[in-house]
Amino acid sequence: MAPRSFWKGYLKLSLVTCPVSMMPATGEGEKLRFHTLNARTGNRVVSRYVDAETGKPVAEEDEVKGYPRGEDDHVLLEDDEIASVALESARTIDIDMFVPADSIGWIWYDKPHYLVPDDPIGEEAYGVIRDAMGATGTVGISRLVLYRRERAVMLEPRDKGIVLWTLRYGDEVRPEADYFDRIGDEKVDAGLLKLVTRLIEERSVPWEPSLVADPVQEKLLDIIAAKTKGRKRAARAKPEAPATAGNVINIMEALKKSIASESKPRRR
Repeated sequence: MAPRSFWKGYLKLSLVTCPVSMMPATGEGEKLRFHTLNARTGNRVVSRYVDAETGKPVAEEDEVKGYPRGEDDHVLLEDDEIASVALESARTIDIDMFVPADSIGWIWYDKPHYLVPDDPIGEEAYGVIRDAMGATGTVGISRLVLYRRERAVMLEPRDKGIVLWTLRYGDEVRPEADYFDRIGDEKVDAGLLKLVTRLIEERSVPWEPSLVADPVQEKLLDIIAAKTKGRKRAARAKPEAPATAGNVINIMEALKKSIASESKPRRR
């Protein structure tokens, strides 16, 4: 069953407006969550803000945001000062501009959301905006308040719908040249390239969600089930000893052995 929408508002392009609703395209509803308990009493542990100097609890009305400008020196900002620079409307996705769909690198993509029309009357306006982006090979750029912060967002047509991606801020993405430029320009050996290509081809499989299942969570669920039934947890298998740094590996020989092992049935 599709989750309930967590945001409702309007999609707007010039004078074209339609009501829309949005929900995250990914979720952590099935992820295991633990409570922190007092081991002696079994009671839940609660967190609270305390003064770093006095150690006394701080009342919620006394909490204020401060920008550090030096050690133990902050510029204090009131809530209304922070709110004064926010968007005038937090409920309208006003598409400011369009850019080529392939011009935004994957590294800028943050969190995906499904954006859908919120009533049948608005479906036509929604569909026109969606199909026009698809026909022109563009994506829309706008700004929106989500998760208590103003964010740049990208609207991407996808089948019958629109996917809204929050985008990372400019200072969050590090230039790849700072890291990749350190790598040498030497060409790899043609023989090695051929062997690795063959290895890739033999390991290629169709994509399916089960390929990214969480084995740690599955094992934790087994432990929880065993403890619930009063059974002892299974002994933890000893990890294989890693290869020592002093071992000199011949890449060609290693690849030949890898390819030879691929001919044997592998346990999935």
